Amino acid sequence: MNISISGKIQESLSNYYDYIIEVIPRIALGIFIVVVGVLIAQLITNFYRNKFLKKANDALMARFLAQAVKTILIIITIMLALEAAGLSNIATGILTAAGGAAIILGFAFQDIGKNFLAGIILAFNRPFNVNDTIQISDIFGKVKALNFRYTHIKTSDGRDIYIPNSDVLTKPVENYTADGFYRNEFIVGIGYEDNIESAKRLILEVIQSHPDVIQNDINHENFVVETELAASTVNLKVFFWVNTVDYRVSSRILRGIIIKNVKEALSDTGFNLPADITELKLYGNEEDIPLKVRKDPRDLLPPNNA
Repeated sequence: MNISISGKIQESLSNYYDYIIEVIPRIALGIFIVVVGVLIAQLITNFYRNKFLKKANDALMARFLAQAVKTILIIITIMLALEAAGLSNIATGILTAAGGAAIILGFAFQDIGKNFLAGIILAFNRPFNVNDTIQISDIFGKVKALNFRYTHIKTSDGRDIYIPNSDVLTKPVENYTADGFYRNEFIVGIGYEDNIESAKRLILEVIQSHPDVIQNDINHENFVVETELAASTVNLKVFFWVNTVDYRVSSRILRGIIIKNVKEALSDTGFNLPADITELKLYGNEEDIPLKVRKDPRDLLPPNNA
């Protein structure tokens, strides 16, 4: 009896040994296919990025497709490796399990799945491109990359913000550089005694004289309009168009330059730029406010020839 059991064990071990010897070459072939496949996928992705990304009109789409191509090639490589190793049943089981797991994980990780699907939609249909200046909610900056789950934005103060694609897809997106034009505006106040039309003409001359302001364009007209009769000033609102290839320069730096030029031109021409005036009222049951004019200490000094 013991001899029979021992013989069966030896026979089983011998069969397993023969099977392992037979399977090892297939497993080695499968591992070789995986290694070679991953290297080929990486080479194809790098070639695509180096050659086609520079010539692509849509850099975000090109990068997104590069990621997608690499992922698909790696998945195909793994399936071929399992088939070559004689593990086709395992490959089928993996696909079946992946389908079931996708349903379960879809409920467990709704946000991740939502962002992934939103990333696919944004790859083919979105309101911005790379280096466009956009604002989503209170986040303002330049678009740097679009990934499967998030959109990378670089703010003007140097922060890197990663916005979930679902928010990008569902929330309003303000694009400041889509068509290359942006209208700047600011308010300047002149005195009530000043001539409004003369001030408006002078401001327009200052705007039109700057080379970086859009000129002679029917669709992008520069103008000045009266906007408010304030307590101490007549407020004029100035509108002018700029090119927004570089939003930082055109909208922020150039706006400051125009404001400075307008202020200096109005001052040099004799227009008043009064500050806010505060009015104090005294009613019948209140005493007068005592006021005393204080002399400049320099006026108390004796003359130099004394």
